[in-house]
Amino acid sequence: MKPGSGAPGRRTAGGPTVRVEYDASADMAYIYFVDRIAPGEAVRQVPAEDSTAILDYDSDGRLLGIELFSARRRLHPDLMSAAERIEREPSHPTE
Repeated sequence: MKPGSGAPGRRTAGGPTVRVEYDASADMAYIYFVDRIAPGEAVRQVPAEDSTAILDYDSDGRLLGIELFSARRRLHPDLMSAAERIEREPSHPTE
């Protein structure tokens, strides 16, 4: 799907696409500032001073995305309603 095509969780302002994924079971959101993040592309993770988020940067110091904790409380309801819902794989107990 092309950026800006009206997909859930996408917002455009005549430029780059911002995409939001939300995991309700963990109440966490990931805000993408690029279309996709390749494996290994986020080389630096910086926790926010108040421990509410982790900022992911590439090797050139560009912000790729933000992992946001307690997302339902921190994101605007309009953004939450447009966010792409994801489910994490259930973890299996070790035997």
